[in-house]
Amino acid sequence: MAAIGLGLLARDLNVAFLVGLAFAVAASANLPVLLYSLFWRNFTTRGAVWSVYGGLIPAVLLVVFSPVVSGGATSLFPGVDFQLFPLENPGLVSIPLGFLAGWIGTVTSQEPPDEAKHAETEVRALTGAGAV
Repeated sequence: MAAIGLGLLARDLNVAFLVGLAFAVAASANLPVLLYSLFWRNFTTRGAVWSVYGGLIPAVLLVVFSPVVSGGATSLFPGVDFQLFPLENPGLVSIPLGFLAGWIGTVTSQEPPDEAKHAETEVRALTGAGAV
């Protein structure tokens, strides 16, 4: 129901821009976890959870307080101005925050690194073995 309402509000906006915004929010939550899990042997579950939320929450908040939602002639609510973030796309800020949160979550974790698990993930990533 909420998605339908937001879709109706955004019907006059540029679809390509909205897709870019959705990709930025998705990248903020997913990109740090993917890269850390593939290339950092000591990456932990706590780091993954912190990375997802550390990228997703800032991305959503930055979109809400950006010129996309309020403060501009082409925004969702053109008559209201509660814009605090000057950029239209949050990725420049929220993706590094996701990486930072993942790093902090991992280095503060008490979970011991699992070398066998990382080796299995690396083999799957490089060869595709076990994907089915």
